[in-house]
Amino acid sequence: MTRELKQEFTLRITQANKTQLITILYEMVLLYIDEAEEALSADDKTAFKGAVRKIRGCMNELMSSLHLEYELAQNLLQLYLYVNRELVKASAHFDRENLEHVRSVIGELHKAYQKIEGQDRSAPVMGNAQTVYAGMTYGRNTLMENVADPAANRGFFV
Repeated sequence: MTRELKQEFTLRITQANKTQLITILYEMVLLYIDEAEEALSADDKTAFKGAVRKIRGCMNELMSSLHLEYELAQNLLQLYLYVNRELVKASAHFDRENLEHVRSVIGELHKAYQKIEGQDRSAPVMGNAQTVYAGMTYGRNTLMENVADPAANRGFFV
């Protein structure tokens, strides 16, 4: 993941509500799948295992955020466990097919959560995050981020 993408994800996370956080995690999984496939194409097994490890980290976060008292959460847990099994197979056999299974499951969940995201009007999970404004500066085609009130308390309330 490039530095710019990390900054973009960080900014989105600080301003996201609960549904948007899940959507962001799905996007990160899909991005890491792309990285894993690129590593396979380059025959870089170390980078491949690193990308799979990052996907599993995202999946662990998704699993730990489930409220298992709801039936829907239990169904999602089963899908997440399936994804983890496919990731273990992909990592053990350096197999692209298992990654495609993961992509199809997460891709469909991502589409569903994007639709739900429009209905969730709750406030961002993180409170007291700095406001960031992005816009074109005087530089040639460069995008700069300006922080509003840099002297303000930068602590995050969750």
